[in-house]
Amino acid sequence: MITFDALKRSEAMTRRLRSMMLFWLAAALGQAAPLALAQSPGFPGPAKDLQFPAEVSTFSSVDRPRMALFKPEGAGPFPALVLLHQCSGLGSRQRPNESILGWAKEAVARGYAALLVDSLGSRGVDSVCYGPKGGVIFARGLKDALQAAEHLRTFDFVDQKRIALAGYSWGAMISVLAGSAGWSDKALPGQRFAATVAFYPGCFTIKPPTAASYEIVQPDIDRPLLALMGELDTETPAGECVAKLGAAKAAGAPVEWHLYPQATHCWDCKQLDGFAKTDVSGSKVVYRYSADQTADSLQRMFQFLDRVMGPRR
Repeated sequence: MITFDALKRSEAMTRRLRSMMLFWLAAALGQAAPLALAQSPGFPGPAKDLQFPAEVSTFSSVDRPRMALFKPEGAGPFPALVLLHQCSGLGSRQRPNESILGWAKEAVARGYAALLVDSLGSRGVDSVCYGPKGGVIFARGLKDALQAAEHLRTFDFVDQKRIALAGYSWGAMISVLAGSAGWSDKALPGQRFAATVAFYPGCFTIKPPTAASYEIVQPDIDRPLLALMGELDTETPAGECVAKLGAAKAAGAPVEWHLYPQATHCWDCKQLDGFAKTDVSGSKVVYRYSADQTADSLQRMFQFLDRVMGPRR
C-alpha cells in the first residue's frame, strides 16, 4: 500500500529529476547561460558602478563595517579575497554586520589582502532580501565583484593571479554565478576569479517578472567552487544545492561542498544569534550562531583557497 508521504516523496523526486533533465539538456546544447543572459534586459542592471577605495585602511581606523581595503604588513604580493555580504548589506548603525568585518580580519591574519564590498549602502539600498532594489540584481552584484577584483589588480601588493571571491547568502549566490564562464564574460569580459567560496547559497531558479528565468547553478562552471551549507537552513535549503552541484560535478565542473548537520542560515553571524523572520518564500527562519561551525568553515575556506590557487609567490 502506497502511503501519502511516500506519494509526496515520489512526486517531489519526479519534479526534481524533470528540472535537472531540462537544465542539463540545455547545458548540452550550450544554450542555458546565453539564453538567460540574452533575455535579461539591462544586464547587469541600472545601478551605477561602485567607487572602490583607493587607499588601504587599518582595522583600528574602521569603527563599523564599510567598503574598505585591508592588507597584511609588507610589500607582498599577497593573494586577495573579495568579500561580498548577505542580502542586508553591511548592516545599519543599530545592527552592523560585524561578521563580514571579522572575515576580513581573518583573511589579513592569514596573509591575504581583503576588499570588503558594499553593493547596497553606497546606492542607498537597505536590503534586497525580498527582491531587487535600486537596480541591484544578481547580475549587478556579479559585476560589482568582478570590478572589485579588477580594482585589486591595480595594486602592486596583490598577486593578480590569486584573487578569490567569498560570498555570504546573497553574495554566495553571486559566488556561484562567478564560476560560470558565460555569466562572468557577460558581466565584465577579462580576467576572472581564480576560485570562489559560497557560504549558505540559495541554488534557486530565479524568475524575473520581465525576463527569462535562469539558474543560480549554471552548467558552464569552470572555476573551483566551494559551497558551505547548513542542514537546518530553511532560508536557502541545502538539499537543492546538493542536487544541482552534484549534477554539475558529475558533468565535470570543479565544485565541492560541505554540509554542517546542525547549522542554520548565517551560522557565522554572531550579531544575529536568535534573529527570526519570515523570508521571501514565506518560511519562518531563525538564525543560530555557532562558534565551532564558524571556526571550521574558516579553516575549510582557506585550506581550499591555498590548495586550488597554487603556491604563493
